[in-house]
Amino acid sequence: MKKLITRRVVALATAASFAAGVALVGGATTSSAATETPVTGGTLQYFTHSTQFPALDPTNMYTGRDIAFFDSYIFRTLVSYRPVEGSAGSSLVPDLATNTGVPSNKAKTWTYTLRKGITWEDGSAITCADIKYGWSRAFATDVFDAGPAYAIAWLDIPTNADGSSAYAGPYRKTGQALFDKAITCKGDTITFNLSRSVPDFNYFLTYPTTGPIKASADTGDKYDLKPLASGPYKIEKYAINDELVLVRNDKWSKASDPIRTPYPDKITVTFGLNEDVRDKIVLDDSKPNAISLDGLQPANNIKFFENPANADRRMNNYDPYTSYLAANNSKGHLDCLLVRKAIFFAFDTQALINLSGGTTYYGEPGDSPVKPVLGMDYAPTTGNIHDPNYKIDGNPEYAKTLLAQAKKVCPTAYTRATNPSQGIIYYRADTASNKKAAVLVEAALAKAGIYVNTVYKPAGTYNANLSTYRKQTDILSGGWGADWANASTVIPELWGEGCCNYTSNKGTNEYKIFIRNVNKALVELDRNKQAKMWQNLAQYGMDQYWYIRTVFGKSQQTWGSKIGGIYYWEPQGSFGFGQIYVKK
Repeated sequence: MKKLITRRVVALATAASFAAGVALVGGATTSSAATETPVTGGTLQYFTHSTQFPALDPTNMYTGRDIAFFDSYIFRTLVSYRPVEGSAGSSLVPDLATNTGVPSNKAKTWTYTLRKGITWEDGSAITCADIKYGWSRAFATDVFDAGPAYAIAWLDIPTNADGSSAYAGPYRKTGQALFDKAITCKGDTITFNLSRSVPDFNYFLTYPTTGPIKASADTGDKYDLKPLASGPYKIEKYAINDELVLVRNDKWSKASDPIRTPYPDKITVTFGLNEDVRDKIVLDDSKPNAISLDGLQPANNIKFFENPANADRRMNNYDPYTSYLAANNSKGHLDCLLVRKAIFFAFDTQALINLSGGTTYYGEPGDSPVKPVLGMDYAPTTGNIHDPNYKIDGNPEYAKTLLAQAKKVCPTAYTRATNPSQGIIYYRADTASNKKAAVLVEAALAKAGIYVNTVYKPAGTYNANLSTYRKQTDILSGGWGADWANASTVIPELWGEGCCNYTSNKGTNEYKIFIRNVNKALVELDRNKQAKMWQNLAQYGMDQYWYIRTVFGKSQQTWGSKIGGIYYWEPQGSFGFGQIYVKK
């Protein structure tokens, strides 16, 4: 997302029960791009409270906003989303390739031909071998563990007895011959050989992890500090807790790139701003040529959005993401369904909605990891927010009855949750808004006799460390958007064998039947049948409370008065960065 500023994004389908695309507040427009004449030149500034981007290395990049940002400015891939607003932005267009892919062998084989004249920032040609090498790095899982895992799951490469790939990546080179059969190069033509039919394979090719990497420039885990550019900008400076500076890539050719329209001469990102300072910049419009990469703190957000004078500097969107609380289902943590349910029913969601200024800004309580914007793959589940005992402001009395049962059925988990000297551990990103929300969460759960120890982790690296955090905490806060319009990019990734299962559910008795049905759904080519399978699997997972709760969220974006070309890019759930310019 992918990650919600956690994982990746979505190609928006028609919403089942929510507004599709963009919902507006105070008469704001969705786009300034259609009514203005773009201006070339100037410096475009961004700013954020975070001390750094979660990842600059394309193999580890899996955050929707960052994919949108870097794919617009420094990275190119074989295929891209069309850089326009509305549903047309979810369609694919050729980028480094001459078309969006030629499938054969029942979509087990995909072939692409590279454009002429595509180059790196050093002037050397981008080759088929560079694309192939870029794919190989995903298999070095000891080095890269934060990016999507589709390459490992799909390429026709055998697995070892423990389920890992027989190919160990370009650094170890174990199984190199197997990888060389799975991806072949013939001149400017690259062919991907898959182990099963993947009709939507070309959507994955919009991800930076599928793009080229020049082997001679690869510095392993240090490549994150200054990846080589193939797009219209290159990195002049990247310093954590300081700034990122992008300047024009003079080796980039518009003739070879029909997608990107680089307007600013220079782009900067300032890191580590105090949250009050950051918000004041937005409220006062003190940097009119700048864009905030963060949301405002709740009180400032309400103040800004309810002021009609700011109508042309804001967007409020039903975004592609589902926020979630993942429970650690492993032994010694929240390995008791009754305790997980008690936490859910004790939650005071209304207090969190009020903190955000209402559902206008918060969104809606969710009932699935699949958001209604996925259309046919979403169906309302039973239980959770539809349970007769659910109250939006919490039901601590009912939660106590669940805990009373847990005391007999799973005394260890019960004691962990209810003993003041222990309590459940809850990891969150370190922001002022999260700290205010945590006070409300702790108070609500305390009414049911559940004690919470909230632990704050640095916001800038929070997403990059989720794989580590999931083993340490009882509850992990995160979010996800479908990688494209199929729940195959949600349920297997979040609860199954995909990249981002932070629930530790694989040791539970319920997991065996679940993953068996996931694997059946993945190979079902009848889309209507597959959708029903995803609906059933969502119900199954929600019944286990692997996610204690979900939220179908909204997000707000703000910018300065001299910024033009703004629109909401649906497939990325973010700004359409590539068309933004600075007004004179």
